[in-house]
Amino acid sequence: MKKNILCVSKTKLEGKVKVSGAKNAALKLLTASVLTSDKVELFDSPNGLLDMQVHIGMLEKMGKTCYQKDGYLCIEESSTISNELLWDERSIRNSLLILGSLTARFSQGKVPLPGGCPLGDRKYDLHIQVLESMGAKVWEEEGYLCAKSNGRLIGCEIHLPIRSTGATENAILCGVLAEGFTKIWNPHIRPEILDLIDMLNKMGANIKVYGQRSIEIEGVKELQGVKHKVIPDNMEAITWAIASAITGGDIEIINFPLEHLEVPLVFLRESGMNFYKGERSLIVKGSTPYPIEISTGPYPGINSDMQPLFAVYGACSQGDSKIVDLRFPGRYAYAEELAKMGMKYSIEGDMLKIHGGNQLQGARVKALDLRAGMALILAGLVSEGETIIEDAWQISRGYENITEKLKALSS
Repeated sequence: MKKNILCVSKTKLEGKVKVSGAKNAALKLLTASVLTSDKVELFDSPNGLLDMQVHIGMLEKMGKTCYQKDGYLCIEESSTISNELLWDERSIRNSLLILGSLTARFSQGKVPLPGGCPLGDRKYDLHIQVLESMGAKVWEEEGYLCAKSNGRLIGCEIHLPIRSTGATENAILCGVLAEGFTKIWNPHIRPEILDLIDMLNKMGANIKVYGQRSIEIEGVKELQGVKHKVIPDNMEAITWAIASAITGGDIEIINFPLEHLEVPLVFLRESGMNFYKGERSLIVKGSTPYPIEISTGPYPGINSDMQPLFAVYGACSQGDSKIVDLRFPGRYAYAEELAKMGMKYSIEGDMLKIHGGNQLQGARVKALDLRAGMALILAGLVSEGETIIEDAWQISRGYENITEKLKALSS
């Protein structure tokens, strides 16, 4: 992927902005389309995201036909798709879920080893555990991950040692077409997973959720087509809320998923953010940020992806803020990029301590991953001088039409 540059200047953000469909939901819904030969139609689909375009390209490479326009995506299959994804372009971590779906439907699959953000120890042993526990053999072969079973996968009890989003999703995708009954213990229940389950049940699956305790699936022989609306992106929503607060702006965030962000909003309100609920929106008034102390954790807690955004919020406050990432300890490489802009910080064990109250200055920085890149945009919005962000394509992986939305709020 070639480098590209994004320039950001200090500004107050004001106006209205609409939250796009959730990246982390839509990608899984695309994967679920592999489970059926029928038509799958998605509405509020964030087609403009780079990761969505990669996934759409993967589906087309296997033989699906995809039509996309203005938040609408239609996925069809005119002839049986290939059970091998032979792909030499940039990969995404969703390839692991494609492997599960191919194996569930065709009893075998082959996909490129996963890509995505390098967030510490994100191996795929849990995905292998899921497939092997359901009767598949899994192996690596020249840059590809392969799986094969003798006939349909076999339902079983799956005990996840940690609340892994990806492993929970793969167990669901494998279980819906497996023979018999599958029970997933200690799943990670979050909005994107519930959205996946909702669509699969519309397609004829039989999935029941018992909170964070377990998910029960009665396998079926086939799934049918579906029309489904993607839930709003909670990461984009919380980003605009923080952007409004730190720039002293006044933003109405349309399509704001308030019920998915109750815990992060409690911490932000207690740290000075001034907001109130509108009709299908959240209105955030510019305010004075106070120091913030958070630790990330499973939903409904604060998502690990949110902590770079909270770091910028802390940098804009007077005093020390503290962040502990319990999911990916030490995921603080982005802090060094923010330090180039004047953010003072220290790392004490697994804790990032941000020493706020210093005026940030524009600088040349690099987006190390998707959320780190968005944190640099936030910092650029409150910095004196121009901020030049290298590898800004990372940000477009998860924020649809980000440049256009920023321009509309800055005018």
